[in-house]
Amino acid sequence: MDRRGFFKWISLFASVPLINKSAQASPQKLDISQVKKDAEIGVVYHCDFPQEERFRTMLRNIGNHLSVYGFNPMKIKIVVVAHGPGVKFFMKDFSGTPWEKESIKLQELYEEEKSLSTYGVDYLICNITLQRLKLDANKLHEFTKIVPSGVGMIGHLQAVERFAYIKVQ
Repeated sequence: MDRRGFFKWISLFASVPLINKSAQASPQKLDISQVKKDAEIGVVYHCDFPQEERFRTMLRNIGNHLSVYGFNPMKIKIVVVAHGPGVKFFMKDFSGTPWEKESIKLQELYEEEKSLSTYGVDYLICNITLQRLKLDANKLHEFTKIVPSGVGMIGHLQAVERFAYIKVQ
């Protein structure tokens, strides 16, 4: 089975209630050195902006980017690093957050993000942002991962792992 098929199976099993129960736990915490380019090409998308339409454009661009490589995660590894207001797009709900009054269609975004994750897209969330804004990590989507610093992660991916950098304007 190729890696793409593997990710599809994992996604399918994650929908089983018994397994899904454990997926409700806090997102995994990673050290910066644990994120590696395990494909021919590595690309990091930088998400530190609050605009929903800009975020949707970024997700659309990621889908287009994957399509060039046949949605094959062995050929391309895409990582989204979110910090500051960009973290809100990975929250299950906004209660108790600075974005409580915003009316973003979180379920739609969740479905798009989860779909891209089946092709190996990783979503890395800045722990400094979580602490500074007093955000509950349990409110993050189950497929996100927490890194010590968003900007530190971006620098590491570019300098050490040789990821290309993209930021949607």
